[in-house]
Amino acid sequence: MTTFSELAPPQRLMMTPGPSSVDPRVYRALAAPIVGHLDPFFKTCMNETQELMRQVFQTTNRITMPMSASGSGGIETAIVNTLEPGDEAIVCVNGYFSERMYEVACRTQAKVTKVEAPLGRPVDPEDVRRAAGGRKIKIVGIAQGETSTGVVTNLAGFRKVADELGALLIVDAVASLAAVPMNVDKERLDIVFSGSQKALSAPPGMSPITVSPRAEEVLTSRKTKVQSWYFDITTAMAYWGQGRLYHHTPPISLIYALREAMRLAVEEGIENRWERHRLNQQALIVGAEAMGLKMFVEDPKDRLVTVTPVMIPAGIDDVKFREQLLDEFNIEIAGGIGPLKGKIWRLGLMGYCAQKANVLLLLAAMEKVMLDQGARVPAGAGVAAAARSYSHAGAALSAK
Repeated sequence: MTTFSELAPPQRLMMTPGPSSVDPRVYRALAAPIVGHLDPFFKTCMNETQELMRQVFQTTNRITMPMSASGSGGIETAIVNTLEPGDEAIVCVNGYFSERMYEVACRTQAKVTKVEAPLGRPVDPEDVRRAAGGRKIKIVGIAQGETSTGVVTNLAGFRKVADELGALLIVDAVASLAAVPMNVDKERLDIVFSGSQKALSAPPGMSPITVSPRAEEVLTSRKTKVQSWYFDITTAMAYWGQGRLYHHTPPISLIYALREAMRLAVEEGIENRWERHRLNQQALIVGAEAMGLKMFVEDPKDRLVTVTPVMIPAGIDDVKFREQLLDEFNIEIAGGIGPLKGKIWRLGLMGYCAQKANVLLLLAAMEKVMLDQGARVPAGAGVAAAARSYSHAGAALSAK
């Protein structure tokens, strides 16, 4: 009989596109005592979780709740609840995860049109307009932050086009919520979903979602049942709504953790959190470029603050580089996926990880590993450039 020792995972610095490192206060919430899913204490916790979620999404939407699933479950929820047989849908694809939204949509009985952009660039709203060809469209789906390529998409143009087409605008904010400016109500976003393990810095397993009154009306007027029982928003909301009717047994501890993570985001101030991510990515980019690394996303306005993809220099072994970072410095970064495998490193700055100390440590560690692999890197150039970036940002803030 095989025996096993007590589980003892290593304490990594998770500078990946997700999951991100978890705040110690969130870990404490995760370890709190379990109560029943209909316990009065937990009902209060649910109310607080929903209210915090509304503040993070910046919405007053009645349907605002966490689905018991990862971010991919958020994709499934948003798509299968809105599409019925014969509906027309357009999904914008510029990477691996927006492609996943398209794949989910294709598994419904809707007529789905893919509108693509080259990797490293956002989709053009004009291409969506042209693809519609004047037809009435049920949904337009788009990823605000595409983690496979590190691209951010400005949503304003898509709201305008969606209005012209009579479409709901569905937004994948898995990699952008609480890091990229977004106001659900002001921007009139119909359905937005995210993931707990990204910029919220909670454990994986929850998908916050919010549904506008307009989208709620669409859901309640469906002619057919939602093809998924588990991801049916109307039945899940029977539990998260006033009735608190049993739907499924939720992951109590993960909801504790999500509540605490969102409380910390609100405590920091959502706008302050956006700015923190921006300043840290700015320093990371300046430092990486000073080391001779090239950004994959060429246009600065298209760069997602939570994920910075850099081109792997010639002569550097992708896997060995990342393995040495992990073994020697306990830092995990990610490689490329799909057609970008072996071509880029994806450096994550999400939530709790988006700190000056982590940026400087990552740059110093990358320099050391690059030197070990025979690259020519100006000594200390990355850290020095990043330090100057922080100094200039601090001076600018002091001058205001």
